[in-house]
Amino acid sequence: MITLFMNPIIASSGAYYAFENSDIVGKSIVVLLFFGSILTWTIMLDKGIALSRAKKLSKSFINSFRNKKSVVSAIREASMNPGPVAKVYVSGTERLLEFYNISSDIAEISPSGSSINRNRLTEAQIEAVRTALEREIADQIMTLEERIGMLATAVSVSPFFGLFGTVWGVMMAFCAVASQGRAEISALAPGVSGALLTTVVGLLVAIPSLIGYNLLTLNIRKITVYMDNFSEDFIARVKLEQLDPPSKRTETLDGKL
Repeated sequence: MITLFMNPIIASSGAYYAFENSDIVGKSIVVLLFFGSILTWTIMLDKGIALSRAKKLSKSFINSFRNKKSVVSAIREASMNPGPVAKVYVSGTERLLEFYNISSDIAEISPSGSSINRNRLTEAQIEAVRTALEREIADQIMTLEERIGMLATAVSVSPFFGLFGTVWGVMMAFCAVASQGRAEISALAPGVSGALLTTVVGLLVAIPSLIGYNLLTLNIRKITVYMDNFSEDFIARVKLEQLDPPSKRTETLDGKL
């Protein structure tokens, strides 16, 4: 007996009941927000995996670069590393080797860089290398931020769609009550429940999107810091090698021997 009494209440108090009592505008907004939710979750999962992999590859390449004896000794590792920091390194190294008049194949053959006869670089040439690094960093940031704007749009727009559906539904509900000429809760409740459904769905889209957006932008910021710090480390090592080129070190060692 209790089960028979509770079943109609449960069936009439769910989201499906509110959806069934929505008009065409409310139902359209709910369907639109539903597909928007699928889109935002797809972006969050895809970008989350991609950024996690990019961060791992960047840290791995930075550790490898710091253990190298020469700036140009990590060409082979960079060619096998698809991370953003490795791409920044490739861009800077290509520019640097142009000023050294050395091909990348020759630099790759000499892993320690001791057999490379480097030209003395001017300040303008060092700044050109820095510019190449910064340009590649900007390109990598644009790649990392792809589709993040769509996620930010979903965060901003979803609550407004829900609010619009609620205001529209409440307005229609009161119009229906006025046309029937009786202000009873049984006449007002179906329209109001359908109107409030759009706000609920809008928040269900916006809240996870906001959390995902903040987490993704945090990872992008970390990778950007990795690239900026690597750029400064790259230029610093180039300047140090200019002060003590390998040819002079070799001559000194030969004299001691």
